Amino acid sequence: MYSAIRRNKVNSFLIILLFLAIIGGLGWLASAIYDSWTIVIWVVVISTGYAAFQYFAAGRQAITMSGGQRITEADNPRLYRIVENLSITTGTPMPEVYIVHDPAPNAFATGRDPEHAMVAATTGLLEIMTDSELEGVMAHELGHVRNYDIRVSMIVYGLVVAVGMISDVLVRMAFFGRNNNSNPVVMILGLVAMIVAPLVASLVQLAVSRQREYLADATGALTTRHPEALASALHKLSEYGRPLQKQNSSMAHLWIADPLKPGVVQRLFATHPPIPDRIRRLLDMGGKF
Repeated sequence: MYSAIRRNKVNSFLIILLFLAIIGGLGWLASAIYDSWTIVIWVVVISTGYAAFQYFAAGRQAITMSGGQRITEADNPRLYRIVENLSITTGTPMPEVYIVHDPAPNAFATGRDPEHAMVAATTGLLEIMTDSELEGVMAHELGHVRNYDIRVSMIVYGLVVAVGMISDVLVRMAFFGRNNNSNPVVMILGLVAMIVAPLVASLVQLAVSRQREYLADATGALTTRHPEALASALHKLSEYGRPLQKQNSSMAHLWIADPLKPGVVQRLFATHPPIPDRIRRLLDMGGKF
């Protein structure tokens, strides 16, 4: 557990370096095309500032985009007490608890660290889960909090958006700019890189997201000592899952189950590992308790 937390903290630093390298590379290509090296500085400064802003603001943005409403114990004693009991058990600060009024069963955690965490569950999830299954789901979400997955998620989200914005601006500059002295080969390579960079950034984000789900499943199972309950909850999510009414691809990786409609290349671009694989791992864990 603690080694996983340390890995996530190290991964946060390495991911920042990777995305800064991508952003700096985009700035260097733009500088080569326009023969102005100040572009590199401005690109890195602006993108880093934007990522820092997202780090502090993205949690609230996710709650707003989902339509979550904060609750107290009086509003929904069942959900609130389960989260409260899990927080006491794990020694985690009590997160803010939200309910999303949506028939699609799902849940997510967000925030930049355990002291600023938020967890949310949909009304659809509350309707179909037993108490033990709901406990398993919320233990999974608190696992994201304890493992600092939410910090990694916020950093990656902000940098992915920054890479996309910068690439878009630089591509437009390349097409509509007035610099006629650029090397055609450099310009072609630059355009290709600017188009490919957002795709690479998104693939990195998706790969990180899939590994986080496996780790949160294991953390949740160790917390409750009942991995079969979370496996049963995941089975229900696969059976009764449906797209959320408020779909948003930018926060799809936060949910416990993919909230979007399946695409053509689902496995490569999936924000989550296949549920059957997750269930298999949990059941294997159950035999070791």
